[in-house]
Amino acid sequence: MQETIVGAINDALHSEMDADERVLIFGEDIAESGGVFRATDGLKERFGDDRVLDTPLSEIAIVGGAAGLAMYGYRPVAEIQFSGFLPPAFDQLVTHASRIRWRTRGEWSAPLVIRTPYGAGVKALEHHSESLEGVYGHLPGLKVVVPSTPRDAKGLLTAAIRDPDPVLVMEPKQIYRSFRDEVPEESYEEPIGEAAIRREGSELSVISWGAMMYPTLQAVENLGVDAEVIDLRTISPLDDETVVESVKKTGRALIVHEAARTGGFGSELIACINDRALMYLKAPIERITGFDVPVPLLSMEDYYLPNPPRIEEGIKRVLTA
Repeated sequence: MQETIVGAINDALHSEMDADERVLIFGEDIAESGGVFRATDGLKERFGDDRVLDTPLSEIAIVGGAAGLAMYGYRPVAEIQFSGFLPPAFDQLVTHASRIRWRTRGEWSAPLVIRTPYGAGVKALEHHSESLEGVYGHLPGLKVVVPSTPRDAKGLLTAAIRDPDPVLVMEPKQIYRSFRDEVPEESYEEPIGEAAIRREGSELSVISWGAMMYPTLQAVENLGVDAEVIDLRTISPLDDETVVESVKKTGRALIVHEAARTGGFGSELIACINDRALMYLKAPIERITGFDVPVPLLSMEDYYLPNPPRIEEGIKRVLTA
C-alpha cells in the first residue's frame, strides 16, 4: 500500500495493539483528537479508552508512568507532543528507564516506547523544532531511532514496541506527509541498529538521517557525483560498521544534520571514523549542520536548515581537498 510516514506510524500502532493487548498508548490529546499530527487517529474508537488515554500536560508524569507500566508487564507507547517538550522528562529517562536493567542486574526491564515529532521545517514556535537526538543518544540503555521513509517508520516503530528495553522514536515531522511510499500491509520489523545505504557510490560517503536525507540526496543528484549516501536510521546503537566500511571504500566523508553543530551527533561520527578509518582518508571530514543558536522563527528557519546548495558546497570541498 502507498502510505505517508504519519500513516505508516498509525498502521504500526494499529497492528501492534491488535496483536498484543499489553500495548497501551497515551499522551497529550492523542485519544479524543488523534494527536496534533493525527498519528493516533482512530485508535480510541478501535481499542477503547482503557488502552488509548489522554494525559495531563506533564511530560515527567507521562514518561514516569510509562516506565512503571513497562516494568510491570505492559508495553506502553507514550507520545510527547513535540520533542522540545521532552526535557522535563529527562530525569525519568536518565535516572530510571534507561538504567533499570543495569540497576537490577537484569531482574527488571522497561520495554517502553516514546514517540515524538522532532526537527524544524514546519514554521513552528519555540520548543517545537529542536533536534536533540545527540543528547538522547548519549544515554546508555536508551535506544534512539529516526526513520526517514514510511517503510522504515512502520518497521522501526514495530521493532521498538517489541524491544525489551526503552526506545525513543524521533519522527521527522517536516516529512510526515511530504510523500508516499510502498509499505507492506502485514506487520514487520526493520532492525534497530542497522543503517541503510540509500545510494551506492565510490567517490565519497555522505551520512545523514531523518528529514535531512532528502536535501542530501538532492544535492548529490544535482552535482552528479558518485557518492554513497548512508541513512543511519538508528542513532543508538550506531551502525558504525556500515559507516566505517563505506569511508574505507571512498576515502572521503561528509556528514549532514540539522542539529546545532557543536556537540551534534556528527561529532561522534567523526570520532568514529578517525578511530577506525583515519589512514583511509584522502581529505578532512566535512560537516553541514544547523547553527549554534535556537532554531529561528518563521522567515529565518529555512536559512538555518541545511539545504541542497549548502550541502553541494560541502561535497565540493571534500572532493577538491
